[in-house]
Amino acid sequence: MTDPRKSSALIELSGVTRVYEMGEVDVHALRGVDLLVEKGEFTAIVGASGSGKTTLLNVLGCLDLPTAGTYRLNGRDVTTLNDRQISRLRGEGIGFVFQNYSLLSRFSALDNVEMPRYYRDRHGDAKRARELLELVGLADRAKHKPTELSGGQQQRVAVARALMNDPFLLLADEPTGNLDSKSGDALITLLESLSTEQGLTIVMVTHDSDVSARAHRVVRMADGAVVDDTRNN
Repeated sequence: MTDPRKSSALIELSGVTRVYEMGEVDVHALRGVDLLVEKGEFTAIVGASGSGKTTLLNVLGCLDLPTAGTYRLNGRDVTTLNDRQISRLRGEGIGFVFQNYSLLSRFSALDNVEMPRYYRDRHGDAKRARELLELVGLADRAKHKPTELSGGQQQRVAVARALMNDPFLLLADEPTGNLDSKSGDALITLLESLSTEQGLTIVMVTHDSDVSARAHRVVRMADGAVVDDTRNN
């Protein structure tokens, strides 16, 4: 494994396995995964249902821990941290974007974007939230509730929310899955710009080959293992 003191990788997985006990059966969701993701890289994870890609994303997001192996995130060995340290690392360093947007329907776009700051600092930052809505092209929709927004607009609000605490890592789980092709293309263009222009590290799970082709590299999984790792031109 590369010496983390000399590595530019943000994500370093070495021999990571994840086993779930399902009654008397052990389900091996990840099998000895080795993976390096450099800072500022836009990586797509692809594979059939049950290949382990969502489990891998959960491990990367510190929502789940490896059964065995080592995971270093931004130089820290996640497997040695306690629950409070992991929660803080997740809240301060990682932004999440989900397929179903996960916006709170009672609140405006602005309020939804502010929400992570309330969880972290117990107070919001409306100025920063407005800046992020402007970044994703929705400054004029700040007061609109999710039901008043299109799917593509809701997902851009979700991206803005994910950026609220200035994370060093953005994780996206099928972010275009509920979008039409035009909205999906606009969203991926946004993610590309966040990576290329702002240096944000992005890892995205997708089943769409047109979407994965827009990433810097494509990591293909099967049966809980990485079976191919290809860089796009």
